[in-house]
Amino acid sequence: QVQLVESGGGLVQAGGSLRLSCAASGRTFSSYAMGWFRQAPGKEREFVAAISWSGGSTYYADSVKGRFTISRDNAKNTVYLQMNSLTPEDTAVYYCAADPNTSTEQSEYDYWGQGTQVTVSS
Repeated sequence: QVQLVESGGGLVQAGGSLRLSCAASGRTFSSYAMGWFRQAPGKEREFVAAISWSGGSTYYADSVKGRFTISRDNAKNTVYLQMNSLTPEDTAVYYCAADPNTSTEQSEYDYWGQGTQVTVSS
């Protein structure tokens, strides 16, 4: 069982940056791949980024590639999403998720956090 708690969301102006954190409970965090997903108002939840259990492999949606960076600190049971050059189109609730296997598909993920709101003003 893995419990996930996101933090770091908020209101930022276009062009600004935010860093999201996702703290995981449980001793087996380092054995899980982690993903970030987001859901904008009126839209389906979509993949943002994923990282393998070791941190050696990362994957990004085309819409965030070059602007967002996913990383993890297994000693702190935490995964991060550094978001730069934010635009109003990045406004969404951001969720972290955990799964034994690295995937870009949300249906593959077993555990989810409650989400954190990111709002980018123009």
